Amino acid sequence: MSHMDSFDYKPELNIRDGKPFDMPTFFGQAGNLYASPWKFQQRGQSGLYVSDLLPHLATQADKLTVIRSMVAKSANHMPAVAQMNTGFILSGFPAMGAWVTYALGTENQNLPAFVVLPDHRNYPWGGTLQWSNGFLPAAVQGTAFKSTGDPVPDLTSPSDQTRARQWVGAMNRTYAEQHPGESDLDARVRSYELAAQMQLSVPDAVNLDGESEDTKRRYGFDQTETSHMARRCVLARRLIERGVRFVQVYHGASGADWDAHGDLLGNHGKMAREYDQPVAALLNDLAERGLLKDTLVMGVTEFGRTPVAQGAGKKGRDHHPNCFTCWLAGAGVKPGIAYGASDDLGHQPAESPVTIYDFHATALHLLGLNHEKLTYYHNGIRRRLTDVHGHVVQGILA
Repeated sequence: MSHMDSFDYKPELNIRDGKPFDMPTFFGQAGNLYASPWKFQQRGQSGLYVSDLLPHLATQADKLTVIRSMVAKSANHMPAVAQMNTGFILSGFPAMGAWVTYALGTENQNLPAFVVLPDHRNYPWGGTLQWSNGFLPAAVQGTAFKSTGDPVPDLTSPSDQTRARQWVGAMNRTYAEQHPGESDLDARVRSYELAAQMQLSVPDAVNLDGESEDTKRRYGFDQTETSHMARRCVLARRLIERGVRFVQVYHGASGADWDAHGDLLGNHGKMAREYDQPVAALLNDLAERGLLKDTLVMGVTEFGRTPVAQGAGKKGRDHHPNCFTCWLAGAGVKPGIAYGASDDLGHQPAESPVTIYDFHATALHLLGLNHEKLTYYHNGIRRRLTDVHGHVVQGILA
């Protein structure tokens, strides 16, 4: 998502629209400076700037903690999404949800502790690697749910298999006792046991028929553009209500995302119409139900977009990891503030740069975890989500 078209107001970009600006870009096609086609306004009592691209989220401005000085390490989707999820640009490292599950466990024995709700069109860049357990015990990996139909394959049992499951369970336990320390085996046993429990608990969790018509309307069930994201956001709230520790909702997938290379107005306009209302409704719904006070909501993107158009006379923006915006809401953060700042054009951080290591360290802190002490010994190294980096961003803590 482009920061200077959503949460980072740049009047200087309007003044210098169409003027040349020399900067390196991912595809090497830097054009002239390109003003945002969306108007910005100060919103709510906080006066936080949010553009007309996101009119519904703008109504939630007083709940948002916006970080305008984010910095990532890669301009390529796959490693950039990996860094936002795992702290590393290489594959094979545990996702944040896996780390949190490893540290805190679950509050619900009948549902997975870490649930992923992918976009209905496709998986994100990197696919299932983005919610992998990496080198952590296999039991903490994410479980992907679909938002329509059976959320997981073969959820519905064709007949009563209680006795068969009991027999297989006894065999598995005997084998596990004979082969101690094999985490893959333990995870397999646990996954089968959880699958049996899920056959009873998941249908209730994912059954959205009981939601009120007013709730469905507020999320956007009744509109073609918002219906898919609306279902994922309501499902996320229902899972949080039932004690699922970490829920990750994707909007956009490889080949169908916020990648506005050739047409910023068309691309971001379409994606924002899908995203804006359901996410705003989720924040409002969590608050009304008293869940936001102990739920941390993170609105993230793997990088931002360039202040210049991609190519001469073009109307799109290229990848830009040097400076972008993410937001937080809920437990433990100061609402209605902007932290850090980009320069006049949104090109580089001008104040208080925040790395993804810092972002992760802060999120873990808000969950009651010390990012330097949450470690796992692997191949001779005490690994952690933040590698050897990261500082808690004290300025956003309530």
